Amino acid sequence: MPIQPLGQHNKLVDAFFFEQDQQLLKSFHERLEKMDRRSQLSRVSGIEDEAVLDRLIELDVSPETMAAMAVVPLVFVAWADRKVQAEEREAILSAARKAGIEAKDGRYPLLEYWLDKRPSPEMLEAWQHYIKGLCQQMDKAQVEELKRDLLQLAEGVAQATGGFLGLGSKVSTEERLVLNRLAKAFS
Repeated sequence: MPIQPLGQHNKLVDAFFFEQDQQLLKSFHERLEKMDRRSQLSRVSGIEDEAVLDRLIELDVSPETMAAMAVVPLVFVAWADRKVQAEEREAILSAARKAGIEAKDGRYPLLEYWLDKRPSPEMLEAWQHYIKGLCQQMDKAQVEELKRDLLQLAEGVAQATGGFLGLGSKVSTEERLVLNRLAKAFS
């Protein structure tokens, strides 16, 4: 077998390492993108567990999807008693701001529309199907964390109004039914 001239051998080694460098570079960019996406998902969802966030990334859950996933249950809790109270509205808009959902010209057009006009029941059904499918792809601990965080937000909306002079339950029977329905979506 003829020996290749040294110049050609260096080209082969350079090509090999160039290919390896490109793979390492791509891997590095993916890690950076994953870290950025992880922080975005954490901000939107309130989830801090990196394993859960990584699993959501693997399942291709975008920050936008996560934001919608977090807001839809809140809207349905607010509508449980057929009227969105001012305190519930503010609790939802506050949750949207904390989640990093950006306002357009100081407003949340779609969210405000949902707070003015009750969304169809199909939207909640779509949310429930999405959650069920997502939960099938996650382990039990990840599902529990996602459930806890989303239900905590929904409970906050339910507690924004209710009770009489600070007495009694702040969560109405109708809101409790919606909260139970949301919780069932995770099983």
